[in-house]
Amino acid sequence: MGGADARIVRNTALVILALVALRLVAAAFTPITFDEAYYWMWSKNLAGGYYDHPPMVAYVIRAGTLIAGDTELGVRLVSILLALPMSYAIYRSAAILFGGARVAATSAILLNVTMMASVGTLIVTPDAPLLVASSFVLFFLAKVLETGRGVWWLAVGAAVGAALLSKYTAMFFGAAILIWLAAVPKMRRWFLSPWPYLGGLVALALFSPVILWNADHQWVSFVKQLGRARIEDFRPVFIAELIPTQIAFATPLVFILGAMGLHALTWRRAGALASRVLIETLFWTIVAYFVWHSLHARVEANWFAPVYPPFVVAAAAAANLVQWKPRARRLVDFCLRWAAPTGIVMFAALILQANTGWLSGYRRDATVRSVGVGWRELASGIEAARVRAGATCVLTPDYGTTGWLAFYLPRGTCVVQQNQRIRWVNMPEPDPKLLAGKLIYVDELRPDGHPALNDLFAQMTQVAQLQRKRGPLVVETYAVDLLEGARGDVLDRSPPPELLP
Repeated sequence: MGGADARIVRNTALVILALVALRLVAAAFTPITFDEAYYWMWSKNLAGGYYDHPPMVAYVIRAGTLIAGDTELGVRLVSILLALPMSYAIYRSAAILFGGARVAATSAILLNVTMMASVGTLIVTPDAPLLVASSFVLFFLAKVLETGRGVWWLAVGAAVGAALLSKYTAMFFGAAILIWLAAVPKMRRWFLSPWPYLGGLVALALFSPVILWNADHQWVSFVKQLGRARIEDFRPVFIAELIPTQIAFATPLVFILGAMGLHALTWRRAGALASRVLIETLFWTIVAYFVWHSLHARVEANWFAPVYPPFVVAAAAAANLVQWKPRARRLVDFCLRWAAPTGIVMFAALILQANTGWLSGYRRDATVRSVGVGWRELASGIEAARVRAGATCVLTPDYGTTGWLAFYLPRGTCVVQQNQRIRWVNMPEPDPKLLAGKLIYVDELRPDGHPALNDLFAQMTQVAQLQRKRGPLVVETYAVDLLEGARGDVLDRSPPPELLP
């Protein structure tokens, strides 16, 4: 490695370490989201699968809380640190596929300044480990191409297996790899080799706990996730959301570079055929599915996580390898110069807004419902009401409220979602003694009350109304109701809708 390349590697490492440190600071003081609280509860009861997703997010959170405790930072610690091996995988992938330290460094930095990576590793969802695993899928496929050694297919299988343990979206890697092998003449020999099939067996072995869990639970998780977009539900309105949300998640300048890179790979033939086709198949196979999905149901912006590794490599190729005409060259140079500062400013603004609401003048915005600002204070008021009433357990109507209360109430407090019991099938059932006495029910204040609970309990008395606030903004008002005299099983054990005829 020459002196110039060594400087590029050193500077890239310092930039990525600084970005990871910034996320760790933000993680420590940003309240957890309701999804994170839910997955944190999973992490206390590890299993081969869960109603909503495979188990990798629970493993990641469990590892972090073993190090930093049951805190906001503990929940997020390992997810954020995984950006380091992710960055290495992207750096090496780009270096192998398109050559040169500059392309590699650009790829690693561009990925880290996207909101998909910065916020996506800070807010721990299944997409965080999926993004990391997807980076290694690309890296190990690049090693197959570089070395021609079949043993690297075992590593590909391990990375795909880790991706499948993160989210079912990873199943599209199989189709993308097959298309790549078929489309590149020199790669077709692998169809006659045992190595890709052995790699597939590795992926299947890693994914087998999820299959076994589903087999024991009437395949409920597969039915729930794989049946999201039914072909009869044709509603193309959602497709209009795809590009705006991805411009935001990629950040605008990285999005422009990525779009130019994909164009250059296809029409300008930038790079070797096998490298170009690998990037294109990993990107377009998954994008094609989500376009189809968006014709039937909403596609959340974070679902595109697995396409970001090839996308940023395409962006780096556009910035460093393509001979653009002067006007396009100026655009590329502008985007490359300002992509990192723009991404950092967007990240800092989002964290500031989520915690304070200051940028919107304390009005509502998209973060106010999901980020748990005000829950620590709200939980203190709920605990005081529970103690005054002499209640032994807190009932809730949804998994988000359950997770937030379990996280912010004193440890060991009985908190139980009254319905949707399939979500908690991996957890021990609550002690019947705690459900036999007085209970409190916590839900947003509703004008029509809770008729079903009125039928289930002899007496239901509102004992408090409490507000969750972000600064001067009242986010929600919660009613705390005292429940007495249960007339039957307190918990609604109806089967999930996915299992109904």
